[in-house]
Amino acid sequence: MKSPILSERQLLISPTLAATIGLEEAVMLQAIADLIEYREKVKRNDDSALIWIKVSYRELESLLSFWDLSEIKRIQESLQNLGMIRIEPLNSNVEILLAINDQVHPKEKPRRGKQRPKIPPSANSAGLVPVDWQPDQNWIRLCKQHSIPEDFIKQLVPEFVNYWRDRGQSRFSWGNAFYKHVLKEWRNEQTRRGAHELASTMSADWTPSPEAMGILENAGINPSFIQDAVPEFVLYWRERGAVHGAWNTKFIEHIRRQWAKFTTSFGRDDTPKQIPDDWHPSLDCYEILQLAEINEEWARSRVPEFVLYWKDRQQVKSSWNTVFLQFIKQDWARQLKHLESAEIANAENQSITGSGQQRLKEKFQQFADRSWAE
Repeated sequence: MKSPILSERQLLISPTLAATIGLEEAVMLQAIADLIEYREKVKRNDDSALIWIKVSYRELESLLSFWDLSEIKRIQESLQNLGMIRIEPLNSNVEILLAINDQVHPKEKPRRGKQRPKIPPSANSAGLVPVDWQPDQNWIRLCKQHSIPEDFIKQLVPEFVNYWRDRGQSRFSWGNAFYKHVLKEWRNEQTRRGAHELASTMSADWTPSPEAMGILENAGINPSFIQDAVPEFVLYWRERGAVHGAWNTKFIEHIRRQWAKFTTSFGRDDTPKQIPDDWHPSLDCYEILQLAEINEEWARSRVPEFVLYWKDRQQVKSSWNTVFLQFIKQDWARQLKHLESAEIANAENQSITGSGQQRLKEKFQQFADRSWAE
């Protein structure tokens, strides 16, 4: 029964060939074989054993529409390296002469009056990998073209042979299977080396990169919130002595989690609104003030003034809790500064220990004017 979704001519591929040279290579090789069967042949006196056709890359893109041109050329190059196709460019690479390197059973008679090119295996029959198998120089040369050291290539041979002998599978070309194995292991090795070289412990003066700050700010996270989290982040990882290669990525993840918790605890509503007449800070807001050693009764006494100020200004805000925290923080800092000035003025009549002065300065610096929300 013919299905409407299978209205086009189908490409049939050999599972064994796909396992040997790769699925993409097998698909393209079969497509080329179909082209050669129905396309007008080009006679070439220099190599009469091959069947050549002329084809444009535009035609190949139409035939293999599931790949773009760069992918077609990549797979085409892979088939060339395997020695399975021959290509000669024409017209500045717009058109090419194409042939399958078919030298198996040259005396086979054509079927139904047509000579169908045969897809050649790398050997006459598939077989198990020999115990003493070694890659020949052609496969080693292909691997070295990817800047892979020869010592690295050769040290993979015993593991490769043992693996495939244990599995008991047959291959037409063990060289090609080894070539793909080497490329995969080399990519893994490069990844491991890169991660090791970049890894380091957290330094005391670490700060997030400008790129990391930009990502967080673009996500709507307040810059002051980000900066306030840096000392805690540095201390946490310095105490653990962890080694990591992407501290900026880890910091971004940390800040996003903390910001989500912060906004959720305040029941953040992104819809700006005016402050209500009976507005009061949430309990979470007072808990944060207590952690900052700001007197709760004093903070509560400032609520009427805060509400009146913003009622008169008739401005809208997304979160009045965050604005209140900013207001209290600034006001408390002014109180500390006033207290410090008074103590300095009365320094001649009072005995203020050095440690007391230092604590007062630290307290003032802790509550310096920093914006919690825009």
